[in-house]
Amino acid sequence: MRLLLIRHGQTPSNVLGALDTAAPGPGLTELGERQAAAIPYALEGERIDAIAVSPLVRTHHTAAPLAEERGLEPRVVPGLEEIEAGDLEMRTDREAQWLYISTVLSWRDDMAPRMPGGPSGHEFFARYDRAIAEAVDGHEAVAVFSHGAAIRAWVAGRGRNLGLEDALGRELDNTGMVVLEGDPDSGWDVRSWSEDPIGGLQLADIGADDPTGEPV
Repeated sequence: MRLLLIRHGQTPSNVLGALDTAAPGPGLTELGERQAAAIPYALEGERIDAIAVSPLVRTHHTAAPLAEERGLEPRVVPGLEEIEAGDLEMRTDREAQWLYISTVLSWRDDMAPRMPGGPSGHEFFARYDRAIAEAVDGHEAVAVFSHGAAIRAWVAGRGRNLGLEDALGRELDNTGMVVLEGDPDSGWDVRSWSEDPIGGLQLADIGADDPTGEPV
């Protein structure tokens, strides 16, 4: 089974560095729309049987060009959304950004700590595991459109051949992609990690303050 985890395109909150995790969330910037439009060409020749998106609208907009090109109807799968920021929601200051990322980082040793006003590591991994299992059920190749911190944390915890420090130390720009093979029962191996937009470096915004996609 082949799983393509693709981060959504750029949003206004990504530009500002805001911890924007609540539903329904923002749409895409003009750059984000171009990043999304480039995905079908970037994945030309890649088998895709199904497309899954989170409940947040930015994943819907990002998946739309690929869905149209492949003639597939994206399936909304609750649980694929971003790690909830809780009390840090919409904050842009460095203290809040670091508290958010350091909480996720702490889950490498102990799943009990909670995001302030948000989930524990146990709760996040349980809901994301369920969502991935639902998204891939009955398919051999699935493109899942999700979120920066959620993808990086889940791959760090579930990628058998990728160390935790390695995974959390990698960037995942808007429309970056991690490809895994395996299944929910036997586990997952990371086959590739595209840190930059899969449509090409010309679609990167190096000036954006984007904490959920930056390496720890």
